[in-house]
Amino acid sequence: MALIDCPECGKKYQVPDEKAGKALKCKCGNVIRPVEDGGGAAEISDTEAVEKLRAAYETIQGELRRVIVGQNDVVEQVLVAIFSRGHALLVGVPGLAKTLLISSLARSLSLSFARIQFTPDLMPADITGTEVIQDDPETGQRQFKFLKGPIFNSIILADEINRTPPKTQAALLEAMQERSVSIGGTSYKLPKPFFVLATQNPIEQEGTYPLPEAQLDRFLFNIVVDYPSDEEEKEIQKLATSEKFGEIEISEVLSGSEIVQLQRVVRRVAVSDHAFDFARRLVRMTRITTDEAPDFCKRWLSWGAGPRGSLNLINAGKARAVLKGRFHVAGEDIVAVARPVLRHRIITNFTAQSEGITPDAVVDKLLEQVMQEKPAAAEA
Repeated sequence: MALIDCPECGKKYQVPDEKAGKALKCKCGNVIRPVEDGGGAAEISDTEAVEKLRAAYETIQGELRRVIVGQNDVVEQVLVAIFSRGHALLVGVPGLAKTLLISSLARSLSLSFARIQFTPDLMPADITGTEVIQDDPETGQRQFKFLKGPIFNSIILADEINRTPPKTQAALLEAMQERSVSIGGTSYKLPKPFFVLATQNPIEQEGTYPLPEAQLDRFLFNIVVDYPSDEEEKEIQKLATSEKFGEIEISEVLSGSEIVQLQRVVRRVAVSDHAFDFARRLVRMTRITTDEAPDFCKRWLSWGAGPRGSLNLINAGKARAVLKGRFHVAGEDIVAVARPVLRHRIITNFTAQSEGITPDAVVDKLLEQVMQEKPAAAEA
């Protein structure tokens, strides 16, 4: 008999030898493959892992195209966040398929999924779970039992996260940072892997609670979901109004244990000193109180990015490099992730807003200046 355990919920299974190597679906929804003496996915070399992740990325894109039209950059950035062990904030107007994208992605990764609709009356216990009193049928005594909330899933869709009060936002913040939940003096570990993919409506701000900077900084990416092009909207019309749209099945591409293994491989991706210098220089130039900040930053910014900015540029660059089939970070990887990493970490002032200068415009200008100053870093 082979003993395996689910990397998400920890439940153990005994599997007959003749079924060893075959996929097994846990009660929590995660798909695992039994391996003797340990369970989970068999270890593979870094080279094999890079090729496996690149192929899986292409397969996932193909599966998502069955229900999602366009949004290729959004899909790439969400997957980069997942394999970087980070969380992502998706900002876009209603009707751009943000919820459909995240739920479809959860199915393709064979991970447990929960959607939490944030409202002004949502309480922390509605997310984390609560303790209830139950009678023990054997002793007749009453005891507390913890009932897990929706946060105990691998992928959490925090829908309209800015519509809930700060106390509930703080409960989610602990889960995002510590990957655990504290209830009644006891700490409960969240499943592995664990991601929060939150959405935010940028146009309807009445009755909202803006996320504090400390919580925004916990998101690896701030992803802008834009309107589709004319051709894409035509395809959306045809696809979403067809008879079989609601019956489209998304195939499972990766299991939870495989994702955890690939996350470890991403951390081992090589980074040159030039790439480190490029990312560090880019972030330090946003800090207006330093001599490194250019004049346009001092004119347009009231606050710059902290150390998490440079750390996340490197981590996201590693994940993007592997998705592209490389085991080293290139300058193009840092450039590609600069906007989603920095746009929520720099704060523009009234001067910038009056001149129509957005955080993305500041990041673009910074990239241009850094690459002019250090062309070797851009080619790292």
